Amino acid sequence: MFARIVVGTDGSATAAEAVRVAIGLARMASAELHLVRACQPPALAMAAVPEVGAAALPAEVIDAMRHDAEDNLAQLAEELTASGLDVHTHVTAEVPGPALCQTASAVDADLLVVGNRGMQGARRLLGSVPNHVTHHAPCAVLVVRTV
Repeated sequence: MFARIVVGTDGSATAAEAVRVAIGLARMASAELHLVRACQPPALAMAAVPEVGAAALPAEVIDAMRHDAEDNLAQLAEELTASGLDVHTHVTAEVPGPALCQTASAVDADLLVVGNRGMQGARRLLGSVPNHVTHHAPCAVLVVRTV
């Protein structure tokens, strides 16, 4: 059914629910689980202008964000690997939606899992991660109802 599942996480409750669902699916399918974290400040990610955002932040801030993201994913991956899952982590400075799609393409994913945060209201009009993913993913997409 699924050999490779990609899921994004940003530490939010919505992302945690998407990760929980992806873990369950990976267990059922004996699939590789790819955890993706885009480590951009939320305001810059919403603006979707990574070139401007990266240039505006000091290198040490960007490095600290990346290090925290790597540590968080490594800890989660260690727990999941200990429970028998095949887990891979991906940390990127890209905008979250494109980062998820690029990772799914790079690992030849069968499924990309995201939470539904941002699917309603102004964020839906301005663009959201699930909106981007559902339009650009190179594989099947599962949008987990989290709110």
